[in-house]
Amino acid sequence: MQIFQYPNQPEWAALQQRAAAAEAHEVAQRVEQIFTDVRQRGDAALLDYAHRFDGADLGATGLRVTPQELEAAAAQVPAALQTAIRQAHANIRRFHEVQRPAEERVETMPGVLCWRRAVPVQRVGLYIPGGTAPLFSTLLMLGVPARLAGCPEVVLCTPPQADGSVNPTILFTAQLLGITTIIKAGGAQAVAALSGGTASVPAVDKIFGPGNRYVTAAKQLATRYGVAIDMPAGPSEVLVIADETANPAFVAADLLSQAEHGPDSQVILLSDSLAVLEATKVEVQRQLATLPRAAVAAQALEESRAILLRTPEEMLFFSNQYAPEHLILAVKNPDQLAGGVTSAGSVFLGHLTPEAVGDYASGTNHTLPTNGYAHNYSGVSLDSFLKKITFQRLTAEGLHSLGPIVETMAEAEGLSAHARAVTLRLDALAGTPA
Repeated sequence: MQIFQYPNQPEWAALQQRAAAAEAHEVAQRVEQIFTDVRQRGDAALLDYAHRFDGADLGATGLRVTPQELEAAAAQVPAALQTAIRQAHANIRRFHEVQRPAEERVETMPGVLCWRRAVPVQRVGLYIPGGTAPLFSTLLMLGVPARLAGCPEVVLCTPPQADGSVNPTILFTAQLLGITTIIKAGGAQAVAALSGGTASVPAVDKIFGPGNRYVTAAKQLATRYGVAIDMPAGPSEVLVIADETANPAFVAADLLSQAEHGPDSQVILLSDSLAVLEATKVEVQRQLATLPRAAVAAQALEESRAILLRTPEEMLFFSNQYAPEHLILAVKNPDQLAGGVTSAGSVFLGHLTPEAVGDYASGTNHTLPTNGYAHNYSGVSLDSFLKKITFQRLTAEGLHSLGPIVETMAEAEGLSAHARAVTLRLDALAGTPA
């Protein structure tokens, strides 16, 4: 990691830059081709892509996970991992349960009653990567709120392994969540299938889940077909604010926990202590050498930065401009600094709160906005799986009090039919013939 000392604010923009996707145009073109192919050939296209990209021949077993495969998965998951997943499930459920919106009725004028009701998205698709790091934790993060919201149809897409099976821990987690429609499909082709449907894959109303740049581009393309998505998302990222009280070993571990996600992940370290920056840089190299995914993390570190700033306030100002997916406040008074956070996906306070707890089991959701989208997006929550529908009812008293207001406003906008819809009813109440 390169250390930058006291950069001036005009230089910050360059330091806050994410890795550019040089092939963005080519990726978008390829994804459009995949969408066209899946829409034209359906299951046949998905089977071809499974063979080409995953090395899996699904011709004999088909695209859907069978009840027998689902049942057999539990026996392949170690007991300790099953216990951990169950506890994480309970914590995530507990945190999301309290997010249920109350249905409150408001009388805006005498006889004018208005309210809003939350109803679940009817058909949701969950995309769970299953390559070098099968993200069963993400299935918890998406499946728990989907179930709490009451979504009637939940479809899970995840890539097959080379032998045509699905990672058993993903299947165990799906079984825990009561998800039985599981499709052996990954990448942009899975998103294409969810957005339009095939013989084996139900079409959905909203697609959730992370993925590589092809999956991200596919989700954005899906919106052109009338399918909603959870949020725009890109590579994982973390920003750590560390003062002189920070433990360099802790900070280095937090940085590496994001760097190991993928070569395009980004980590940023801010400190007002040069000694902390230098010690953390040394510790990063020491810990990196022991990681199974060291090559991946090392690539991510090439686009990462350590920056010396003057005060905690200046560090927070930098962070709010960057809008990180994950923000760690490794400082003496984290609660004080947290009060000024305006743009971040999820915040981790103090020296004993690693970002990893939010990734897995604290209860908060780890499906978060990246690439600066924390400026205007929230992470996934129960709300993400709900729609809000408004209702209103007028009594005769309500129409008498509100009607003339609507008539006046409608006529002023030149929308006479709007005014007439009120006038006819007022005349009827008054006994005047239409």
